[in-house]
Amino acid sequence: MFLIGLTGGIGSGKSTVADLFQALGAAIVDTDQIAHQLTAPQGAALDAIVATFGGQMLTAEGALDRDKMRVAAFGNPALRHQLEHILHPMIRAQARQEIMRSSAPYALVVVPLLVERGGWKDEVDRIAVVDCPEAAQIERVIARSGLSAEQVRAIMATQATRAQRRAVADDVIDNNDAPGDLSEQIEHLHLRYRAYAANLRTIGR
Repeated sequence: MFLIGLTGGIGSGKSTVADLFQALGAAIVDTDQIAHQLTAPQGAALDAIVATFGGQMLTAEGALDRDKMRVAAFGNPALRHQLEHILHPMIRAQARQEIMRSSAPYALVVVPLLVERGGWKDEVDRIAVVDCPEAAQIERVIARSGLSAEQVRAIMATQATRAQRRAVADDVIDNNDAPGDLSEQIEHLHLRYRAYAANLRTIGR
């Protein structure tokens, strides 16, 4: 299947963009949603997480305490790498299964840290970056999460810069608070991706 890696910084609007593509018939494979499934109560990753970090990293309901893990891993690369070593292979395996099951003409794999972590860059056919000014990112994250501006900036400091994301992008999607313009961009890209996918199937025959 023709694959597009969809990425962007925190608050850039990746979910909104993915929803618009899905409405047009694209398959959406969201690696963050998969991570939530794997770390929910009875999730497939929990045994390994508990064995590595201890039961104190679980909520009373038996899910990964994401806030506690985020605080522990923030600024601790070794701990973060341990968690990634557990989760990333599982996320990749489930994402591939979802892609294989889809009958859509093409799929978008939503990978928030595609630029920072690599991996998926070698598996997708194109990279689409959702882009907006940093001030808009901060405002959106504050509105939805209640974090302070300083906390949002600290998270952004751990992510790739706008310039770094744009440097690897095959397609840049401008999401600067213009809904009509955003829909028009997605419709244009959808037609292009369908054409790419049809050409790939023709070559495959």
